[in-house]
Amino acid sequence: DGRKAANPAFWWVNEEGEEVKWSFEELGFLSRKAANVLSEACGLQRGDRVIAVLPRVPEWWLLNVACMRTGVVLIPGTSQLTAKDILYRLQASKAKCIITSDTLAPAVESVVPDCQFLKSKLIVGKGSRDGWLNLQDLL
Repeated sequence: DGRKAANPAFWWVNEEGEEVKWSFEELGFLSRKAANVLSEACGLQRGDRVIAVLPRVPEWWLLNVACMRTGVVLIPGTSQLTAKDILYRLQASKAKCIITSDTLAPAVESVVPDCQFLKSKLIVGKGSRDGWLNLQDLL
């Protein structure tokens, strides 16, 4: 029809050349769904803290926008954190939720008994673990 295609709101490319492109409409839709996951499945409310220990995958940005939508405070962490680092951040922040990948989940599980405020654990990836919610399944 002669109209120029809209620029993507989000464009991610990994080392293998795989791409994820979201339009503004898609980003809005997905971030609303992710916000619902945070507030309903994870039970988070405005002002609650969540720690995200993830590599820079598309879900990292999606969860950033979802936290802004819900008023949840996002505390980003590098995927190079050790279990001791994760424990310190969970205790100091009194985070109610942690979001991480299936490869980092064992480090989180090793410190969970010492985290009295932690109520939910959200995993980003295809795997499933006992006691963890899976973001892809919930979206």
